[in-house]
Amino acid sequence: MNQAEQLSNIVQNGLCIGCGLCQSIAGPERVQVMMTPEGRERPVESAAIDAATGAHIAAVCPGVQIAGLPSSLMEPETVVDPIWGPYLFTAQNSAQPDAFNEDRDAPLSSPLDETSVLLNRGIVRSYASDPEVRFKGATGGVLTALAIFLLETGAVNFVLHVAASQQQPMRSERQLSFDRGQVLGAAGSRYGPAAPLVDFLEILEREEPFAFVGKPCDVGAIRNLARLDPRVDQYCLYCLTLVCGGASELSKSRDLLDEFGVTEEKLALLRYRGHGNPGLTRVETKDGRAFEKSYNDMWEDEAGWHLQFRCKICPDAIGEAADLVACDIWPDAAPAGEDEGFNGIIVRTQKGADLLTAAVNHGALIVDQAFTPRDLDHFQPHQVRKKKAVWARIEGLRQAGQLAPTISDLRIEELAMENDPGVNLRETEGTLQRAQEGRTSEPAARPE
Repeated sequence: MNQAEQLSNIVQNGLCIGCGLCQSIAGPERVQVMMTPEGRERPVESAAIDAATGAHIAAVCPGVQIAGLPSSLMEPETVVDPIWGPYLFTAQNSAQPDAFNEDRDAPLSSPLDETSVLLNRGIVRSYASDPEVRFKGATGGVLTALAIFLLETGAVNFVLHVAASQQQPMRSERQLSFDRGQVLGAAGSRYGPAAPLVDFLEILEREEPFAFVGKPCDVGAIRNLARLDPRVDQYCLYCLTLVCGGASELSKSRDLLDEFGVTEEKLALLRYRGHGNPGLTRVETKDGRAFEKSYNDMWEDEAGWHLQFRCKICPDAIGEAADLVACDIWPDAAPAGEDEGFNGIIVRTQKGADLLTAAVNHGALIVDQAFTPRDLDHFQPHQVRKKKAVWARIEGLRQAGQLAPTISDLRIEELAMENDPGVNLRETEGTLQRAQEGRTSEPAARPE
């Protein structure tokens, strides 16, 4: 394939997730990420892309190049769980390898007394100590609290993340936050298309230290770029992410507005989560009306999630390439009701461990319990199922002759071998059939 044609091929094969990095590489005069009629953020080409630029995009695109944590970020104490990937386990009572393995796999049902011991476990329960941050943030407000902590301690000059558009509140846009107020104003999950990396190279040109908070695939794009551009590691000091259930198309939010009889032009606010845990989905209109829906009512029917296809074959929804990951910790992935808000945290790198320790020592976060990977299985069983199914699904794409991503250091083939052969066969045949019916591909990108 001609490298200059690679971008459109990635889109039409259903592998684009709309991170926006291609726009920054090619320049907005040649590529702009826009909302399509289907409700997806996609790169629209307005001028020809030369072969060198096309090759550069293909080398860093998280739709086709998906890798785990770079080996340079692995520590001697890093443990790699088959499902949940690397985490930094430095518990002082685990000097002997046998005791180490036995200790880390033993579920913990009660809090440990010593915070220092907890911080060495690598997978913990945490929440923001500031009641406002905890209330407004998603779940326990951990990522919001960390972003504020990094800014207020001067560790970074700004945070790159996404926020609701001021002009179109149903949509998300990339934001640079320089203070607590800006971070809090963007708190809470955004379910839908988002392109946080549309000007990432321009941000690097500022030559200022910053942190990134976004989806696992966005972090993957940043790590891919870091292999080619040393400025990434020089200035993007922290990559923080969430355990991701998938990025919905905008049509999911449109359906919500239709349910309440609201048009997008009349919308003043759309809050998906936050203001409690998990918080109500809330719609407010310019003429003063308000509508709410519970988290379970909003998301109980997985068939109605409107996930982008790239999410259905994602081998890294758990953010293996990040420094630190926050997740929901509801048993069987469903909240029983509103509570004060608690996050799970997976510490993957030394930088992530140092950040968590500093945030706890400064009082920005509270850590009160340790977990094991098997506890995470219980909190996020759908992630376990998908991680074991991805290899077979991608095999279905290959059998259909469709472009498939290159995946490394994520153990998906080994995990697939744990499945019953019939499970893998059904996953492969199901994806093959969808591909043959055109349900895994997209039309050429065009603006709505």
